[in-house]
Amino acid sequence: MKKKDIILLLIIIFLLLFFILLSGLVYNTLQTYQLSNSFLQSELKIQQDNSETVFSIDKITYFSSADADIQTNSNSSFTISNLFQYTDIAIFINPNSDNLTNKNTLKSVKLGNISYSLKPNIGTQNLYYKNLNEFATSKFSNSNIVSESITFDTTSEDLADFSKPILYNNCANPITLCYVNSKIQDNFTLENNISNISHNGSLLKICGITLNSISCNINCTVEIINNLDELYTCPITLDIPLSTESQTVYGGSLTLKDNLNYKFIKRGRFFIVRDGSLLKICIFIFSTKKNRP
Repeated sequence: MKKKDIILLLIIIFLLLFFILLSGLVYNTLQTYQLSNSFLQSELKIQQDNSETVFSIDKITYFSSADADIQTNSNSSFTISNLFQYTDIAIFINPNSDNLTNKNTLKSVKLGNISYSLKPNIGTQNLYYKNLNEFATSKFSNSNIVSESITFDTTSEDLADFSKPILYNNCANPITLCYVNSKIQDNFTLENNISNISHNGSLLKICGITLNSISCNINCTVEIINNLDELYTCPITLDIPLSTESQTVYGGSLTLKDNLNYKFIKRGRFFIVRDGSLLKICIFIFSTKKNRP
């Protein structure tokens, strides 16, 4: 092969490689543009979808106290077993309109992503579903323990069975939970110079439990699917109250109404797709932004 032919062949190979690289660069540029444009369109849709507040949490009510198994001994002393501190929690969902439609009524509600940002130094902590009719009492059922999440059914019936997790679809009743820190003190004997003893938060003081040692904060996410099958989410923090400027749980009990400004963000649409004989539940998520007041 002549030298001239070799040079020509090399030029052709170079040009081919150049055009391959150029086409790859153009393709990647177009892909990046499409992804960027898709992201911008999604962001615009999020802003449009959340231009109005459909659901919010404006109030959480807490009731904190304590209880224990108390035995009176023959020498008139007391033995306290399983001292536990509990806080009943009522989370109120606001539909933000007196005009109830499929958009601002509940189809299902889930509370998940439960974690502790601050855990007590003593005791064993658990979260339970709380029967609304037993709110502000030391009653709770081990069958209602919440591990990773809890899902609430919804109803429009006049009388709901609050022994199980259920909400009126018009947001008439709150999400009710019970935080319990058990086994704070066990087999603790009080001397007989105590004339009487009460089943309330005063037990914590009598047993020498400091409030700092049982302080607790819980993080979780509330998810709502409305009757248009739209998904709304809202991360919240539950600050377990043991004291205020004017009172502490040592006085027997403490009630706190916390006014808040949590707003739910619309994440997408929840729907079912048929794939052969299988049902696949799909959720389009437009954003993973978190919402804090």
